[in-house]
Amino acid sequence: MNTQDPGSTRASSSEHETVMAERRGRRLSLNCRLFFFGENDFEGEATVLDLSTNGCQATSLTQVRVGMVLRLSLFLDDQKWPLRIDEAQVRWVNGEKFGLELTGIRPAQRERVRAIIMKAKL
Repeated sequence: MNTQDPGSTRASSSEHETVMAERRGRRLSLNCRLFFFGENDFEGEATVLDLSTNGCQATSLTQVRVGMVLRLSLFLDDQKWPLRIDEAQVRWVNGEKFGLELTGIRPAQRERVRAIIMKAKL
C-alpha cells in the first residue's frame, strides 16, 4: 500500500522495484546524453542509463516531477544527429534518477531505437 500523500511526486520504492523488474529484460544499458524541454522554457540535461523502445531511465541534476511531459533530444552513438522524441512522460522519480515513457515517438524514431537495441544484443 502506498502511504504517501496524493500530491507526492515519487512512487513508493516497492512500486518502483516492481516496475523496474518487469522492464529489466527489454532494456539496453548505455550512457548517452539527453536534453529535455518542457513547458514555460523548462529544460535540462541528463544521462540516459538504459533504453527500450518504450522508454528510458535517466539521471539529472535538473529536478523533474512525475507527470511532466517533455520533448527529448537523445544523442545516440549510431548517428551524428540526435533522436528527437516529440513527447515523453515522467513516470517515476527516485532522487536524481527518473523514468520516461516515450508517449509520442514517430515510427521511424522507434525503429531507430529498436535497431540500436537489437544490434547491441548480437
